[in-house]
Amino acid sequence: MSSIPDPTELPTIAFIGGGNMARSLIGGLVARGADPARIRVAEPVPALREALAADFGVQAFAEASAAVQGAGLWLLAVKPQVMRAACAPLAATAAAASPLVVSIAAGITVDRLREWLGGDAAVVRCMPNTPALLGAGVTGLYAGPGVDARRRAQAEAVLAAAGATVWIGEETLMDAVTAVSGSGPAYVFLLAEAMQAAARGEGLDPEQARTLVVHTLLGAARMLAETGEPADELRRRVTSPGGTTQAAIERFQADGFEALVARAIHAARVRGAELAGG
Repeated sequence: MSSIPDPTELPTIAFIGGGNMARSLIGGLVARGADPARIRVAEPVPALREALAADFGVQAFAEASAAVQGAGLWLLAVKPQVMRAACAPLAATAAAASPLVVSIAAGITVDRLREWLGGDAAVVRCMPNTPALLGAGVTGLYAGPGVDARRRAQAEAVLAAAGATVWIGEETLMDAVTAVSGSGPAYVFLLAEAMQAAARGEGLDPEQARTLVVHTLLGAARMLAETGEPADELRRRVTSPGGTTQAAIERFQADGFEALVARAIHAARVRGAELAGG
């Protein structure tokens, strides 16, 4: 993998869209030393535009065509359903300036973005997830044609402001990234819901149930991240033969837990491919 450049070494960046994910990336970049004067944002909602300028010192514009002037990296952070309309007025500038285009829109392929931007744009497609809003996310990235090692590193530097990064070698696998990590936080929240409901069913009050479940999930995630041990080994260590944990694990497995997870992620991957095709 290419060495990730320091944010101070990045070209001027234009964010097209100033919503929550853009805000988290801007905040992360500024916190890591990026010059706010070299970050430009296009956001049509005046309140959001004013807040970004006030909070981070970035240049904010109502129109994307103004924001991209002089920017070597464009980050497309608008909703997928308006992406084509957002790209249309930028095509001529993209053809002339040849920026690196980084998209965080779900389901929009590199080929489609290149078509909307004039055909030859260097595009990196990304799939971050919602914990990126806390700087604790993970992003899958795929580099389209014409993206060299230097530009890959630039794209990675931007997304690394929101958490970990993983490069994907085939664009079709971005649907699997979406199914695993893009949608994944919802799976954890569903597990938390179920565990809290079960805790209440065993007699704990709601606040006790929430505290016990939230910190159990947080601690387990930290052990996975910080020990470097595989999940199955950590599970074995906490599962004493004949104990309470074994009783629960055997019930999970007897009811097909692993197969259910596999089917759920497969369903999400298939739906992602359908949406991309549409």
